[in-house]
Amino acid sequence: MSKYLELKRECYEANMQLPKLDLVVYTFGNVSAVDRREGVFAIKPSGVAYEKLRPEDIVIMDFESKVVEGEMRPSSDTKTHAYLYKEWSQIGGIVHTHSLYGVSWAQAQMDIPIFGTTHADHLTKDIPCAPPMADELIQGNYEHMTGKQILDCFQDKDLDYQEVEMVLIGNHGPFTWGKSAEKAVYNSKVLEEVAKMAYLTLQINPNAPRLKDALIKKHYDRKHGKDAYYGQGC
Repeated sequence: MSKYLELKRECYEANMQLPKLDLVVYTFGNVSAVDRREGVFAIKPSGVAYEKLRPEDIVIMDFESKVVEGEMRPSSDTKTHAYLYKEWSQIGGIVHTHSLYGVSWAQAQMDIPIFGTTHADHLTKDIPCAPPMADELIQGNYEHMTGKQILDCFQDKDLDYQEVEMVLIGNHGPFTWGKSAEKAVYNSKVLEEVAKMAYLTLQINPNAPRLKDALIKKHYDRKHGKDAYYGQGC
C-alpha cells in the first residue's frame, strides 16, 4: 500500500473542487499538494478529465520533477510547481487554472487593481501580472522558467508571497498558492471573483478610483492583523 495515500487524497479532493467552483473547463487546470517532510508533492496527471480522475491516478513527484510514484504522466505544469515549492518554503499547495476573467486580465497584461473591500479582505496590493516570457526562455525549459518568471515578478514588485498568494502570467493565466491545497483553491476562486468585479467596475466607470488606503488597511487587518476579529477564531 502506498505511503502517500493521504497526500493523494488531499490533492484529488482539491482538484475536484475546480470544476465545482467553475474554475476550469475540460482539463484546463491542476492542483498540487506538498509533503515537506517527505520532500515530495502530489499533482494531477496530464490531460485526464475530472469526471474520470481517481485518487490513485494522482502522481507523486520530488522537487526535481522526477516521478516518485504513479503510472500516469504528471501535469505539463509540474516543473513550475516544483520550482515554487523549492523556492518558497511556506506554501503547501498550488493551483493553476485558465479561468475566464483571470485569463482575460493576463491576456491584457494588466495587474488587477484593488478597487474594493472584497479585494482588500484578502490582500493589500493589486494582483500582479508578470510580463510575457522572453523568446529565448520559451525555447528552453519553459515550465521551469515559468516558475522563475513568477519569482522575478515578486522581486521586481517587492511583494511577499505569504501575503500575495496569487499572480497572473502575461498572456497565460493565474497561479495561486496557500498553506494547503484547499487554501490554494480558495485563493483561485477569490482571484477569479475579484478579476470579474474589477472588469465590471471598469465597464461601469473606466475612471473608477483605487480603494483608499484607510479602507484597504481596515479590511485586511480585521481578517489578518494582530487584532483580527473576523470569524470565530480558534
